[in-house]
Formats: sequence, structure tokens, C-alpha cells
Amino acid sequence: MRTIIKKTVLFSIALALFLPGFSYSQEDLSKTCEISAIESSCKTLSSADCRKLLEKCESYYANLSSEIAEDLSKTGEEKKTLQSKISSLQKKIQNLNYQIKQSNLIITDLTIQIGDTELSIEKTNEKIEEQKKNLSAVLRQINEEDQRPIVEIMFAEDNLSGFFDNVVALERLNLKGKEFLSTIKMLKGNLEGQKTSLDEEKGDLERMVEIQTLQKQESDKAKKEQEQYLKLTEQEYQKYLSQKQEVDKKASEIRARIFDLIGVSKAPTFGEAYEIAKQVEQLTGVRPAFLLAILTQESNLGKNVGQCYLKDPATGSGIVIKSGKVVSKVMSPTNDIKHFLTITQELGRDPYATPVSCPMSYGWGGAMGPAQFIPRTWIIYRERLAEINGKPADPWNIRDAFLAAGLYLSGYGAKKQNYEGELNAALSYFAGPGWYQSKNKNVYLRDYGYPVMALTKQYEADIQKIK
Repeated sequence: MRTIIKKTVLFSIALALFLPGFSYSQEDLSKTCEISAIESSCKTLSSADCRKLLEKCESYYANLSSEIAEDLSKTGEEKKTLQSKISSLQKKIQNLNYQIKQSNLIITDLTIQIGDTELSIEKTNEKIEEQKKNLSAVLRQINEEDQRPIVEIMFAEDNLSGFFDNVVALERLNLKGKEFLSTIKMLKGNLEGQKTSLDEEKGDLERMVEIQTLQKQESDKAKKEQEQYLKLTEQEYQKYLSQKQEVDKKASEIRARIFDLIGVSKAPTFGEAYEIAKQVEQLTGVRPAFLLAILTQESNLGKNVGQCYLKDPATGSGIVIKSGKVVSKVMSPTNDIKHFLTITQELGRDPYATPVSCPMSYGWGGAMGPAQFIPRTWIIYRERLAEINGKPADPWNIRDAFLAAGLYLSGYGAKKQNYEGELNAALSYFAGPGWYQSKNKNVYLRDYGYPVMALTKQYEADIQKIK
């Protein structure tokens, strides 16, 4: 049964690869393009057919990654919208809190004023009652005077004038008392009016606070709902992100496998070099024509990887391979030899019989392999290369050298795929990132930068012919 299923799968793969009218459905590709399924299929396919399957799956994962990226973008926009709404509601709640606090402060102040007014009314009432008593006493006295017989008055007073003066004084006192009472009553009326006004103002503010509190509660509720939506959206965003990372990881593994299938052990032909450069572009974004121009300038596409051997790790001296002539400054003992010994030991190479570049008229030699990396620079990139290839990186391996050069150039502007970015990348490759600050920058441009860019143009034309 397993044999039948296996043959059916292989037959389907063959149809998909060779018959233009046959194609996998999305579901078929999702199963067929699993890494384990690819590895199983490639065991029974030729290298060329395996590569076609890998390229088909690479395209599938690239499209899938693009679709997920769109979903990620939409979900990201939804996140931003929800975050904006939550921020707006938070500001509204803060503003309502401020208004409620402000209103409560005014209510507290009004309560104090009302209390003071009530106290003033109470004291005024006491004065009114006291004045009423005083007026009652005066009225009683006036009444008593009115009731006295004339004979009693004549005998009690020395003369009638004193009697009438007393009556007039009482009348005046009564009149002033009435005026004072009227004033007090008016004051009481004013105070009661103030109290009523304060009560109304306090009532209005209390109702406003109730409304503001309700608005705050509604805003709080809306904010919690939006936060819940944001939480769900974030979960969805993370799900898409995880899916994209998984798809990109599979695509990367497939590209690495395709890269690994390009079996070139020595200096490649231009066509072979172009095939490698195309895969490097998928991994780094560096244009094939530019990468080939750099590697032509460095080692003539791997044909010249160095003419010297290191012999003395203490001084960095060595010999010219062809003549045996002793040469100083083959490799820097301070900066490079330690790393060179680590690299060669890791790869099982004899450090004293491994070709490196001879020194130029200035500086040190020691550059390794087709990409002519010096050891201290290779050390920086070897872990990234090992992650991509799944094995220790070898600077003398054509594919590893191409990929290392691509990673380096990409980091210094070549992935922009424009003249300015590629020129900067080329000169950074040759003289280091600070080349433009050097007094020799014009020499670097003349001897390396411009020739590389001219060769890039030529190679681009050659590639178009191959296509």
C-alpha cells in the first residue's frame, strides 16, 4: 500500500514538473512542499528534477508569504485604528475626570457658602425676634402711657411738656424699631434669595456631575470593549506573524537546498557562476551582475584564490607557492592569524598549505578563497553562513564564498540595486566602510569602484543574452 501511495505522489510530482496543463492545488502544494515531504521526494528524483520541485515550492512559499504579509498589514492597520480609539477614549475619560473633580470642588465651595448663608439667616432671625421683643416692649409702654388718666399724669409729671416729650420719644423709638425691623427682614429676604440661588447652582452642578459620571462610565465601557477587540486583533496579528515566520523559514530552507544543489567544486563557468549568483540574490537582494563583477575583480570568479602560503604565525611571513620565495607580511599576526588557524582547524585544512593572497605593495595579504575575505571579516559572517547552509562555512568553497560576498555587499547598500548603493558597497568591500574619508578615495574609485561598475554593466548585458 505504501509503495502504491509513494508511486502516486512521485507520479503527481512528475506531472506537475513536466506537464504544463497539470498543476497542484493549494492543498496539494501545502503537503508536497513540507520540508520532510520534499526530502523524501528528492531521494527518488534526479538532482535536476529535485531542483525543479524545490523551485516550485519556493514560488509557492513566496506567494503564501506575500498573502500573509497582506493580512499582517491589514491587521496592523486595525491595531493602529483600535489603539487610536483607545487613546482618544482615554483622553476623554481623563478630561471627564478633570471636569468631575472641578465640579465637585465648586460644589464643596457652594456647600460652604450655603452653610454660611444659612448661618447668617439664622442670626438674622434671632435679631428679628429680638427686635420684635423690643418693639413689643415699646408698644406696651406707649399703650400704658395712653391708658394713664390725665389726673395721674398731672400729678406724676412736673408739667405736661415732660409727658408729651416722653410720648414723642416712645413714638420715635417705635418708628426706628419698625425701620430696623424692615431692614432686617429685607436682609433676610436677600439671604434667602442667595441661598435659593446657591441651592439651584449646586443642584445644577450635581446634575452635571451625574451626567459626567454617566459619560465616564460609558467611555470606560467603550474603552474596555475596544481593548478587548485590540486583544483579539493582537492575537490574530501574532498568529499571522507566526505563520509568516514559519513560511519564510521554510522558503529559506528551500532556497538553501537549491543553493546546495548547485554542485560546483572549483572555479565555475560564467553560466554556473550566474546560477549561484541568482540564488544569492534570493537570499541577500544583491544583483547577480554586480556580485559577479565583484568576484571577477577579486579572484576572476575563483580562478585565483591566492598565490602564497602562511609559514610563520609569529611574524606573519610566508612563501610564494610557485617559487618558494620567502615573503613577509603574508598575514597579520595581530588581527588575522588567530582567526585563520580557527577557520582552517574547523574545516580540517592545513593552515600552512592553504592558499591565501600575497601582500600587495602596501599592507598585509592573507585574503581567502574566491571572495578574498580576510580572516577577521570571515569570522563575523561564518555563523550566518552556517545557519543558512546547515554546516560550517568554507571560504574556499565557491557557493559559500559567493554567499558571504552577497551578505557583505547587501549590508553596505548593494541590495538597493542602484548605482550609488552598489558603488558604495564595492568600495566598502575593497577598502572598508570608511573609504570615503580616506585620502586615497579617488585612487579607490579609479582602480576598483569604476572598473567594477563598468564590468557590472557588461555582465548585465551578458545575462540578458543568457535569459
